Amino acid sequence: MAVRTDPYNQFVVSPSFSITLVHMANASQRPAPFPPGTYLSEHYAIEGLVRLTEGRMFYLANDERPERAQRYCFGCGSDDTPRAQDVCVACGESLAERRFLISVRWEEEGFANTVELFEKGLSHPGMVTPSDVFMQDGVLCSVYRWAGGTLMVDEGSPLSSREVLDLAQRSVGMLAYYHRHGVSLGEIRLANFMVEPGRVFRLFDPDVERMFIREVPQTYRGHEVAQLGSILRGFTAITQTNLIDLFVSAEEGGFSNPLAFGRALERVMAEHYPEEDGRVGAMTDVGLCRSLNEDNWGWTELSEGIALYVVADGMGGHDAGEVASEMAVENICLGAHERLETEVPSEPERLQNIMEESFRAANNAIKDHSERLGNDMGTTMVAVMVKDGKYALLANVGDSRGYLMRDQTLHQVTRDHSLVARMVDQNRITREEARTHPHSNILLRTVGTERDVDVDLFSVELESNDRLLLCSDGLWGEVEDTDIEAILNHYTDQRVACRELVRAAHHGGGKDNVTVVIVQV
Repeated sequence: MAVRTDPYNQFVVSPSFSITLVHMANASQRPAPFPPGTYLSEHYAIEGLVRLTEGRMFYLANDERPERAQRYCFGCGSDDTPRAQDVCVACGESLAERRFLISVRWEEEGFANTVELFEKGLSHPGMVTPSDVFMQDGVLCSVYRWAGGTLMVDEGSPLSSREVLDLAQRSVGMLAYYHRHGVSLGEIRLANFMVEPGRVFRLFDPDVERMFIREVPQTYRGHEVAQLGSILRGFTAITQTNLIDLFVSAEEGGFSNPLAFGRALERVMAEHYPEEDGRVGAMTDVGLCRSLNEDNWGWTELSEGIALYVVADGMGGHDAGEVASEMAVENICLGAHERLETEVPSEPERLQNIMEESFRAANNAIKDHSERLGNDMGTTMVAVMVKDGKYALLANVGDSRGYLMRDQTLHQVTRDHSLVARMVDQNRITREEARTHPHSNILLRTVGTERDVDVDLFSVELESNDRLLLCSDGLWGEVEDTDIEAILNHYTDQRVACRELVRAAHHGGGKDNVTVVIVQV
């Protein structure tokens, strides 16, 4: 079943739904999903599971409950309309084709605050308000009337500057509204934003950290701004340095409350921002089986004409893998910036030195951090430095890959540092056998596990319309290279191509986190 709105807004239930159920039942802490046809509460029937995110399962549902003689009206609360009628007998509201998006959370520590927020009855144009909240089978269900919107997790980066600023302004207003009503939010994720028809962004289904009798004290108002800054930075085009600087400042705690951030936003909104041309895209997703996304990605403009793009796939579990991948991306970007501050190298050899030095510095920073904490963490990483659209330098450690798409043909540029890749090189197994080999997860080289790791570098002289693809093994492990090639040939907008590649990974089984970055020359 597919419910389509515009090219960016669609919910899809995987055709391999029964296979998906088997995988998801083993996901850490996540309960088994409700099968299609399940009745929830007194009013809802599940159509299907449409999205998994960290801490949430989302379902499409309707109110087709033939065992009930009457239909319930969510407008006035009347339960007296005969099932055969499509108009409420009490208020005249239409009851035809009503559909719902149901958010299911299972972490009990947030149940009480979620219920209390619902009972407050808050309503604001910047948020999507639940119509019902109830417990069933040990999980908390929040019900939203669905009118064709979707979640921000299905949005590829970047958004247009206008959309980024619209999202920022609406979010700041919503945070201030919550604070006035005594609501301090917990971690803000992409799944906490709904994109409704017309490309309208609204806050949706938030976690609540704490409820206050009166307004939220000033000391509790900064953490949400920092989290919002991180989300906004990820959706900002690499060329919009003024916006990126503002969002980095927010992310680093430069604004103590939404009001201060809002005033800074007003100053930058007066500037002119050209529309993006769809030549760059990025997206990351938790997949269908994991409960935590340990992948990370980033991009940065190092100097005029030189940009860096990175994907990292963390290892080590909670508070380890996701930390390692985040540190890897941040440190290689910062390191490359520092090394390019005083020069714009014209020779490829100097760029190669900068890439290798920055890569190793990121590796050693993770190693130092791991030793201080006494834990085991690491990450794979692939990066590409693009100069003037004419030259690309790729670097990798582990099995996150870099590809070149030229003349409609996909070429793998990087080499995997894995046991099965070595076995393929030694002609002990075929590439097809490597995909399903029991030792396919054994890596021979990773970032952060050994000091001064060896980094592989690959130079590419670029041609017009070349595309570079960086990805974690959550993509190529689920989708054949021929299928990746077909998707890239079909979609010319890189944001859409990213979304379709993530969707293909889901259809392939979605056993791992998946991250993709695409750059078109």
